[in-house]
Amino acid sequence: MNASAEFDIVISGGGIAGLTATAAFAKAGFSVQCLDPTPPVTERDTDGADLRTTAFLQPARNLLEAAGLWERLADHAAPLQIMRIVDAGGPKAEARLVKDFDASEISDQPFGWNLPNWLLRREMIAALQDMGNVDLRMGTGTETLFTRAGSARVGLSDGTSSTCKLVIAADGRNSKMRTAAGIDVKTTRYGQKALALAVTHPIPHQNVSTEIHRSGGPFTLVPLPDHNGMPSSALVWMERAAKAQALFNLPKEDFERAMTERSCGLFGPLTLASNRTIWPIISQMATRLSGERLALVAEAAHVVPPIGAQGLNTSLGDIQILLDLAQKTPGSLGDAAMLAAYDRTRRGEVAMRVRGIDLLNRASMVETPVLRDLRAAGLNSLYSLPPVRRMLMQMGLGAR
Repeated sequence: MNASAEFDIVISGGGIAGLTATAAFAKAGFSVQCLDPTPPVTERDTDGADLRTTAFLQPARNLLEAAGLWERLADHAAPLQIMRIVDAGGPKAEARLVKDFDASEISDQPFGWNLPNWLLRREMIAALQDMGNVDLRMGTGTETLFTRAGSARVGLSDGTSSTCKLVIAADGRNSKMRTAAGIDVKTTRYGQKALALAVTHPIPHQNVSTEIHRSGGPFTLVPLPDHNGMPSSALVWMERAAKAQALFNLPKEDFERAMTERSCGLFGPLTLASNRTIWPIISQMATRLSGERLALVAEAAHVVPPIGAQGLNTSLGDIQILLDLAQKTPGSLGDAAMLAAYDRTRRGEVAMRVRGIDLLNRASMVETPVLRDLRAAGLNSLYSLPPVRRMLMQMGLGAR
């Protein structure tokens, strides 16, 4: 094996979280290597493009600004001023209860800003290529991990290795670095899949993110900038696995009719404006968030169903805490005390969010009319209590 390259930090994973972590730590003065086995797809209509979107909540935007990324993203972002919850659990697929959570009640800024994941990769990679203390290796993965008290060595898929003070595992729900460190996970499978795609519609979204509950899981339309002169939204449609797969396989016209019906017609006829993608829904949490010279972030640490924009924003919360600890005592980067503090600071909040999203997802899946009625009554009660509504909105903003 060739001699090891040396860095302060090696980041395994070049998704949105891994690229953000790379920029944040590099901007803070650390030398960073970022690796991912799969070259990124950075064009909207190319096979393999990630058609999901990320709604960056206010704390996440602060991190992106500090990392020097937001200036590249701002012009592409659609603000999310109102979070609208719709219960459509009656006999017909129509809105029977609509509740708005308006960011102006608690802030002078929107809840967040929505951007497509393929575009985020394009812009983030372009920014990182201009940073002199970043070694960006897309197409090269991490394979092995050897740690000792003072450093770590990571074996790469091209036969070379890298040494560092800290390894950050941002390599997804099947993390190789987590497995190499012997850290277990607890996984919950819901028997659901999610369709992710983009649509256009004649009725403008007016910067309202709309989550419609009927059965099988939420149907969520999140604002995007106009596409080909038409209002556009990102759609995440969660259903029981068999039904989701059947929807995925429908001819285009039949699929458009099905999603327009499921949307209760709130935006007029929905037109498919991208390829369709589909993936399984799980909830997962690592039994610990750190090991020797290793920190787990993002889906290597926790996975939640795509509800309330909590997944990636919780991931960026991981990165912010880890960065704060690294900057607080630079000489202790990756040592046992720093990583114990990370696990202690982060694990309780992450566990609370994983449990909360699990409960919301289970409520969204209910099939029987009685349980649907109870869900609607619960939503109405929560919205009617100002202190509770305010607390929910603050949590929605990503407040810790």
